[in-house]
Amino acid sequence: MSRRRLTDDEHALWQGVARSVSPLRKRPRRPAVSEPPETAKTLPKPPPKSAPKVRAASAARSAPVTPPPKLAGPPPLAPLGRKLKQRIARGSHAIDGRLDLHGFTQAEAHGALLHFLRTRQARGAKVVLVITGKGVRGDAGERGVLRRMVPMWFGLAEFRSYVVGFEYASIAHGGEGALYVTLRRLRGE
Repeated sequence: MSRRRLTDDEHALWQGVARSVSPLRKRPRRPAVSEPPETAKTLPKPPPKSAPKVRAASAARSAPVTPPPKLAGPPPLAPLGRKLKQRIARGSHAIDGRLDLHGFTQAEAHGALLHFLRTRQARGAKVVLVITGKGVRGDAGERGVLRRMVPMWFGLAEFRSYVVGFEYASIAHGGEGALYVTLRRLRGE
């Protein structure tokens, strides 16, 4: 495939655009596009820049750079794991509680979910099922709000003290309209 040449109007337009932008980093300037290749080749090459000399005494005096300490926060959310998810789907691992959020508003669902996770964690639950529903399929952009929002809520600080991780449920438990949620153990357990 061959490249076509720019017309005079396109070339003038391009030159205007090229002059109007500024580079993100300073780089050596290239010769303009309009110059013939012979003049570009005959330009003298700039002398190579030498690396700045570092004195041994000043290098020894400077303290080593240490990375800033990581903030002590909860670890990132983790998926359940393939084997645990299979055991839950088959029924060989018990689900310690279910919360169905059908018919809740976003604010009601947020409060109910937080209360549910808090009480289940206090009772020693390990895995719970949160049913958000899939939402109605259609053109309306606000359908399935809880399905989108509940996974985002689990990343918030108020939920992180309860939730280790989550994953979409198997088809038998609601598929993408439900979530398996693993809970943190209480510190005293």
